[in-house]
Amino acid sequence: MNLKLSIIIPVYNEEETLLEIFKKLKEVDCGVKTEFVFVDDFSKDNSPGIVKELAEKHQGVVAHYQEFNRGKGAAIRRGLELASGDLIMIQDADLEYEPKDIPALIEPILNGQADVVYGSRFKNSGFQVHRTWHRLANRFLTAFSNLCSGLYFSDMETCYKMFKADIIKNIVLDSDRFGFEPEITAKIAKLNLRVAEVPIRYYPRSYQEGKKIGWRDGFAALGHIVKYNFLCRESDFILPSMPTRYLYRKGK
Repeated sequence: MNLKLSIIIPVYNEEETLLEIFKKLKEVDCGVKTEFVFVDDFSKDNSPGIVKELAEKHQGVVAHYQEFNRGKGAAIRRGLELASGDLIMIQDADLEYEPKDIPALIEPILNGQADVVYGSRFKNSGFQVHRTWHRLANRFLTAFSNLCSGLYFSDMETCYKMFKADIIKNIVLDSDRFGFEPEITAKIAKLNLRVAEVPIRYYPRSYQEGKKIGWRDGFAALGHIVKYNFLCRESDFILPSMPTRYLYRKGK
């Protein structure tokens, strides 16, 4: 198959896990050619050096280094500019998500059943213990997002999101931190897309282990949900190059 998958990997102070997550990604047979796009968000540890080494030693690795810390959303935007794949997904640089689940995200797109696929941490039949605050916060934010967007997800805040490149590259994004999740969800809800959700595994880490998202980001997400669902017009974020088959009204 001639398709290429670009995996965008935002990095901020992940020197302890970078090599291991790259090894796990390399071991996965996605069924398509794979490109790895690392965007270091001005890390204070040795993450930039590790990213540089990976880019020098391995084919298919693209590296970019932000000039100052701008946040995950800004890193994703930069990664989208650099990605050259037909499919694009996001991968955190820690070990919370299992790369072996990536083929399950690709499958609905390759089978012609979906244009966008979310990986749900809460649809998994396996027994996983989540931290109470994060579980409740994710559930609440997902429910609120569902009510506002009209798309019914079990896990809107998931990192694992797979897109056809001609969709995600033609959506204007502006959230700098963790607002990317509610922003992209609200915006794809305004398009004529087939959206699927598949179960994935999840191994939550603690703040002591480097977890970065906090309660302030949860409150900010509420504002992002309202803003992008009700205060953002389609003409504000859809680029002219968006294929018309993804638009509800032809010739926008």
